[in-house]
Amino acid sequence: MSGYPEEFLASLSEFGLAPTDDTPPALVREALNDLYRHELRRLRDQHRAGDLPKPAFLDAVVAMRKRYWLLTLPLPAWQKIHREG
Repeated sequence: MSGYPEEFLASLSEFGLAPTDDTPPALVREALNDLYRHELRRLRDQHRAGDLPKPAFLDAVVAMRKRYWLLTLPLPAWQKIHREG
């Protein structure tokens, strides 16, 4: 069983991340942040190329922020949750 709550694991699995008890929270958060930044850059590039109008771009950014809700928690919160999990 992982040190992460089921809600964390369910959200992380959407991104292909499956941390174990031994996976440091900093590593998991960093991997998730890397995915977020990659996706954000992809949206930005689509918008700059004219493939994504500004209203659609803004809607996509808001939706993406909701998908990556775990990043709203700072690293110390991840560490505490992992310890208590």
